[in-house]
Order: sequence, then structure tokens, then C-alpha cells
Amino acid sequence: MVIKGIIFDFGFTLFYFDNPSVEKYYECFREGLIKSIGILKEKQVWNDNLTNEAFIKKFSTKRQHFFRKSIKTKMEFPTSIIFQDVLESLKNEDNIKNLDLLTETNYKELAELYHSCEEEEWEPFENTKETLKELAMRNIKIALISNHPNHNTIKNMLKKHDLLKYFNFITTSAKFGKKKPDPNIFIHTLKKLGLEDQPKSVIMCGDEYADIIGAERVNIQSILLERKYKFPFEKEIDVSNLRKIANISEILNYIE
Repeated sequence: MVIKGIIFDFGFTLFYFDNPSVEKYYECFREGLIKSIGILKEKQVWNDNLTNEAFIKKFSTKRQHFFRKSIKTKMEFPTSIIFQDVLESLKNEDNIKNLDLLTETNYKELAELYHSCEEEEWEPFENTKETLKELAMRNIKIALISNHPNHNTIKNMLKKHDLLKYFNFITTSAKFGKKKPDPNIFIHTLKKLGLEDQPKSVIMCGDEYADIIGAERVNIQSILLERKYKFPFEKEIDVSNLRKIANISEILNYIE
């Protein structure tokens, strides 16, 4: 069948995070939280009896709670919502004041600051740009689906590396509300590409279970990009005749 569209995952498919580790992720997010605290103090909602460490501890606990909940429900809880929940909780403990001064835009700003260090760490693979450029030249519709709790973070990273222009549509779990492998996020993306009635003309390329199984559930073709790193608690992908590639440019071999 002629391929009309390709959907990519983001992390470890188009971009890599050098030497990933739990410690490195936590270091990044802590740096982002310190920046966020600066905004809260600037907006005069910070109570001086609240320490940075107490806020970081509260935020980390809430983030873990929402993460576990998202694993069970496949729902996404955007970072802006986590900030709102944390600050409401701190207000009830008299550790935050004037919370009504914060707008929706402010919560989004806090979320972007939280992820700002992460934006500096992710880099496109060597062949990412040339592959996207070649696909666009072949008139292939290109989309991205990322399980990420802040939509603008993904867009910011694509803009930074001049890649946003190649995508017809970008879906994040933060914006859609559901995470891969929920089939609805794939169906939504197919509709945005105008290919909802032709799922077999679309390939999903990703590096893990959620990408491949989610695609299979809605009859999208799938290709696994085998990453260098193994992560804990990875689910086995039980798909017969699973196609695998080692480099993003190899996706071009599957386009007629």
C-alpha cells in the first residue's frame, strides 16, 4: 500500500537525551522548580515561612501521585494542573497567599519554566532533519504524538531546531488528555491528517510499547526504532513480524 502519512514519537525516536538517568531527570526538574519559585516570589504569592525545599518536596510528592494515576488511567495531568493543585494545597496550609493573582497564563509559564532545563538537554538525532525534509519532499503527511505533560515544551524544542515546519500536526497527551497507547489519541491524529479512513496508509514510528501497541489497535502500521538504552519496567512488545530500524533515516526504506 502507498504510504500517505507517518506519525513519529518524540523522545528517543526523533530526539535523544544524552546519558539519561533518573538522577539527571530529577536534576533538570529541580532546576526548573527553582526558576518557578522565583516567579511565585515575584508575583508575591509566596509566604516567607515556606522554604524552597518544602515546596520542592510537596511538588515532587504531587507529581508522583499524578504520574501513578496516569499509568492506571492513561489520562494525562498537565504540569500546569499539578502546579495549581500544589499551590491550592499550600494555600490551605497558609503557606501561599494571594493565589487569586495567578492567571491561567501564569500557570502555563510555571510549567514551561519547570521543563526549561529539559528543553536544553534534548537534541535531534543526526539524521532527523534530513529524514523529515525528505518525507516532506515526497508529499508524505507528517505528525507527532508525544506523551508529554506540557504541550509547548515539545513545540519549543521543534522550533529551536527548525523542525516544526515539517509537521502537519502535533499531538501531545497534555493537550489531548489521554496518553499512548490509548487508541483515541491515534484516531484523533489520523483525523487531523485527513487519513482516518486509511489507517493502513500510515506508519507509526516509535521506540516503545505504547507507540507500537497503540498503533496496532487502530490498524496503523508500526515500526520500532530500537534505542540504545533499556529502561526499567519496559513492556514486551508482542507483535508478530515486528519491523525494526536502528536509525531514523531507515524509515525511508518503507516509503514507496
